[in-house]
Amino acid sequence: MLKIYHNPRCSKSRAGLKYLQDKGLEPEIRLYLKEEFTKEELADVLMRMAKQPWEIIRTQEKIYKTNFKGKNFNTDEWIKILIEFPNLIQRPIVIKDHKGIFAVPAEKMDEIF
Repeated sequence: MLKIYHNPRCSKSRAGLKYLQDKGLEPEIRLYLKEEFTKEELADVLMRMAKQPWEIIRTQEKIYKTNFKGKNFNTDEWIKILIEFPNLIQRPIVIKDHKGIFAVPAEKMDEIF
């Protein structure tokens, strides 16, 4: 399985997808801003990445700074927040088999191949 959690409006996400395609790979493309994560799916992605939810947050986003910065939430609460506000999730995330990684820069994907 090869999957990319992709935001086509993001230059880093587009670069990640292009990197895969240039290698002749056609990943399953998951447009996570349009297709909402389930709690189970996001928990699975986090497990494959060996990350906690707060480790995949885009802390420069205004919504984070306004609503969440400096507040303490448990794992389940962060997962619910990320499902409600998927634009807070770093991108792109690439999953290959049982491993996941932030693909920034795109060449970082080589670590899971």
